[in-house]
Amino acid sequence: MNFVKHYEKNTVGRDFAVGDIHGMFRLLQTELENISFDPERDRLFSVGDLVDRGPDSDLVLEWLDKPWFHAVRGNHEDMAIRYPSGNMIASNYAENGGAWNVMNPRELQIQISDAFNCLPIAIEVETDDGIIGIVHADCPCATWQEFVAALEDAKMSNKTRKAIFEAAMWSRERVQIEDQSGIPDVRAVIVGHTPLPRPAALGNVYHIDTGAVFRNGYFTFINLATLETLPPMPKQLEWEAI
Repeated sequence: MNFVKHYEKNTVGRDFAVGDIHGMFRLLQTELENISFDPERDRLFSVGDLVDRGPDSDLVLEWLDKPWFHAVRGNHEDMAIRYPSGNMIASNYAENGGAWNVMNPRELQIQISDAFNCLPIAIEVETDDGIIGIVHADCPCATWQEFVAALEDAKMSNKTRKAIFEAAMWSRERVQIEDQSGIPDVRAVIVGHTPLPRPAALGNVYHIDTGAVFRNGYFTFINLATLETLPPMPKQLEWEAI
C-alpha cells in the first residue's frame, strides 16, 4: 500500500486544495462552480475528513471515483476504517458524526472502509516553485522528507507507524501553540482538521479548514500554484473555535 502519493505538475489547468468536507458535497459542487473549476483541466485535492456530520456523506464513493478529485486520509476516515472490524464503538462513532455509516448495511460499511484504507496519509504535488505537501492534521516529523521516508519505510515497527499515522491524522498541537517554525524542506504544507474562523498560515503550514459543515463555516480553497486562498487569508491567525 502506498501511504504517499505523488502528483506531477498540472500543465493544463489549476490545482486547488480544499478544507474538510464532512459530507457537504453538494455545497462543495456549488462552490467549485463559483470558482469556475474545470474538471477537464483542473484538479482538487482534499485534506481529508470527507464524511460525517454533513448530509451528503453517502456521496463519498461517487466523489472518490472522480478522476480529478484526490484525498488524503483524515481522522474521520480512520474511524470509518476501524468501525466494521470492531475497533470503533458504535456510540462513540455516532457521536462523532458517523451515525449515517452505523446505519449502513455491513457490506457498504466494508466497501467504504476499503475505499478509505486505500487513501494515502500524505500527498505531494509538484508546482513551478517546489513541492506542496498535503496531510490531514500535521507533518509530525522535523522535515517533510523525513515524514515521507517514514511513511514509505516498510521495515518500520507497527508501534512507530501507528504513532506517525495518529499524529498525521489527529494532532492539533501546531495550531494550538501557534507554532510558526514551519517545515523547512518543502514549499508549503496544506492541512485541515482544526476548524478556524479564517484560513491561516503558520510559517509555511497553511490551515484551510474553515468548518463548512458548521453554522458559520464555509469552504476555503487554496491555489497550489500561488498559495492564495479563496476567500483571502487575513494577516493574523484567528483561531477561536467556530
